[in-house]
Amino acid sequence: MSDSRDYPLGLRQSTGRNAALRRHIAAPDVLVAPGAYDCVGARLIEQAGFNGLYLTGSGMSMSALGAPDVGLMSFAEILDRATRVADVVSIPVIVDADTGYGGPLNVIRTVRAFERAGISGIQIEDQSWPKKCGHEGGRNLVTTQEMVGRLKAAVDARIDPDLVIIARTDARSDHGLQAALDRAAAYVEAGADVIFVESPENEQELAEVARQINAPVLANMVEGGRTPITPAARLRELGFAMAIYPNAITRCFAHAGAAMLQDLAANGTTANSADKMLSHRQLWTLFEYEKWTATEDRLKQG
Repeated sequence: MSDSRDYPLGLRQSTGRNAALRRHIAAPDVLVAPGAYDCVGARLIEQAGFNGLYLTGSGMSMSALGAPDVGLMSFAEILDRATRVADVVSIPVIVDADTGYGGPLNVIRTVRAFERAGISGIQIEDQSWPKKCGHEGGRNLVTTQEMVGRLKAAVDARIDPDLVIIARTDARSDHGLQAALDRAAAYVEAGADVIFVESPENEQELAEVARQINAPVLANMVEGGRTPITPAARLRELGFAMAIYPNAITRCFAHAGAAMLQDLAANGTTANSADKMLSHRQLWTLFEYEKWTATEDRLKQG
């Protein structure tokens, strides 16, 4: 009998990731989790040596629907993408689960389904539906009580106690930092493992978030967003445990792709872009082509 580790990741299940995510959150260094929206980005993040990745709702909406982050992605669509991503990496995956997709019973289903899919961290926010990007206007919040109900449902629903529940509050932009901190305290009391205060507007506010919240805190680094891009080492000094970079890959892919296409349109060849691409074999090796073919050959031989 062959060792299951001989199979490609798509043919086996990675275990121990929930506990690994908790260890990384508790470690002295900031857990840097770049964002991905599909399997290509996920494998690149793992290959680069990161200890976790963030499955971005806005990136999934753009790639799957061709729409910005305006609450159009359904639970089923996000679950499908999350399942595929979790299947092709061995590092912990954190998913943007929006509002939990309904009331407490919907949150229970959401958490159970993502946990079965191999997700290690589930982020739930206190917006009403349809939710909006945390660095754009037009966000509407549910009451603190309703969000507490969502979080209690999420905590009660998980099977593995190491599954990480992340509570996001969008109160800062329209209601002020203190309102966000007050909500954060209630979310800690409800059982959230990590607190995500969206869109602090300067380093002083980042410091205040880390100082006042009695739980691990997450910083959202959105290029061009409301929060200044702050190096991970400085975030650690301020007291943050995690930093996510939701659409850095999305922006890089779009920029590089646009440049290549402009050159192809102008010159009728991709030769000028070859040094900026993975080769045919490098791209296939990223997805363990050699293991897939070795598995096929071994099983054909009986």
